[in-house]
This record gives sequence, structure tokens and C-alpha cells, in this order.
Amino acid sequence: MDIQNIFFDKDCGQKDAGEGVVRKILAHSDNLMVCRLHFQTGAVGALHSHPHEQCTYILSGRFEFEIDGRKTILCAGDSTYKQPGIIHGAVCLEEGDLLDIFSPQRKDFLE
Repeated sequence: MDIQNIFFDKDCGQKDAGEGVVRKILAHSDNLMVCRLHFQTGAVGALHSHPHEQCTYILSGRFEFEIDGRKTILCAGDSTYKQPGIIHGAVCLEEGDLLDIFSPQRKDFLE
């Protein structure tokens, strides 16, 4: 497998990930993926689960995260960890950006 070490922002396409959410896939390999998501106020990341580990860093804005039935308000500088299989989602309270890190990569995002 050829490994890509450099990912230029101008080459990372954006994709509409649902009403009010835009996802940009940044650096990734088979074992790791970084994505930047932009949420409009009121946009919802619906409750879901997946077999990947996931960390989220809040770059800007305010979000109400629900993780395993517990709701918490988070803002710039805060972060989360979601283990495989845990039910989680978020509602954007104030327009902002998230940085999501997945292990392994989300192949479904590349399709």
C-alpha cells in the first residue's frame, strides 16, 4: 500500500453530511482518520454507534453532546472520547467546527 504523508487542505474535498453539516476528510490511513465538520446552528448529528474509536475536539461553537444517554454542553477547547459501540450524537447550539479522529479509518466516509 502506498502511504500518503501530506494532505493539502485545498485537495481535501467537502461533502454534505446532512442538513447543516459539512464534512471534510483530512489526513488518514487504514488505521487512523481525521475529519473536520462544520455545523450550522441547530444542525443535528443523530444518535448512532459504530465499531470505531472516536475522539472529538471542539474547535469553535457550542454543542450539546449525548454519549451513552448523558447530555453535556461543550465548547471550544473541550473534547470527547467514544469507545466502539457506544451510542452518541450532538446538537449544535452555536455554529461551530469539530475535529473528529477515528481509529480505524471510516471507510464508509470514503465511498
